[in-house]
Amino acid sequence: MARKRRKKVEPPIRIGMIGCGGNAQGHMKRLLNDGRARIVALCDIDEGAFARTVQNHPTLKDVPTFTDHRKMLKSVEMDAVEISTAHTAHYQQIVDALKAGRHVLTEKPMVCKTSHAKRILKLQEETGLVVGVSYQRHFQAPYRFCRDLIRSKKVGKVNFISALQSQNWLPNALTRWRGIPELSGGGQLNDSGSHLLDIILWMVDLEPAEVFAYSDNLTAQVDILTAISCKFRGGALCNISVVGHSVDWHEDISLWCDKASLYIRGGEVIVSDKEGTRSADLSGHRTWDPDTNFLDALEKKDEVQAPPICGLRTIQLTEAAWQSAAEGVPKKAKR
Repeated sequence: MARKRRKKVEPPIRIGMIGCGGNAQGHMKRLLNDGRARIVALCDIDEGAFARTVQNHPTLKDVPTFTDHRKMLKSVEMDAVEISTAHTAHYQQIVDALKAGRHVLTEKPMVCKTSHAKRILKLQEETGLVVGVSYQRHFQAPYRFCRDLIRSKKVGKVNFISALQSQNWLPNALTRWRGIPELSGGGQLNDSGSHLLDIILWMVDLEPAEVFAYSDNLTAQVDILTAISCKFRGGALCNISVVGHSVDWHEDISLWCDKASLYIRGGEVIVSDKEGTRSADLSGHRTWDPDTNFLDALEKKDEVQAPPICGLRTIQLTEAAWQSAAEGVPKKAKR
């Protein structure tokens, strides 16, 4: 089927919110502050979320509410939806929105199965609609600097990557929906760990080939600790540690290339090469957000910075890690 030519969306851009929990409140605030968007419908399975939303955003008090996203899509004229729901719900909500002719910005992870990601890529190609994943690191200067430097070829080939993320995530798995596999699709690797996997794959622009992993659920139903070794197509190797039982938050990413080493530590990038070791000048790389980018893309002012291929690459690696940890053997990433 040939891809349809996408039309520019003119403000006010009408957006329906699928999911009105805590995460969605930030999206709504950015949309309302932008001035180009108008939130025309709210959907959540918890009707109490509507009152909390109006408390945060009083201008939405007369917006129609729904507990079924399909009824919302049929009942209200809108240009796009933003999805902030439990992870396993994303796939059907994205499919239904695209089939209804709506553009989509979804929270991470895009989906919880590689087959579902491939279906979304196919639908997006067929419809020509905008699909974005709310991976906010794509809009942050340290990661954009590293991606641009790697793409410039000035540092040569990426040979090895090491990444660590730790946080006190276990309470989420014991007290909230994130710890219920039928809703979360998995543990920290599929939640905040999804950001870590995605940004690695996006910066180096490589596809996972083979994965070996160990994981431990501790006292939860989902993975809390994950140790991953990955080989990328093209030969680069990678170690990833996701620690969900920690007293603090910590994260760092190191990338070793032919001609330089890049160390991301918080909001800083340390570059080590033949000129020495120094902090990178990030002033040429702006920081913004997925919602602004989504509206820009709808107006054809920019490309989507976190397209659905990022959701595919991330779940390819995640799913292979789950399978490897379960079977105790290396697993090929599904293509």
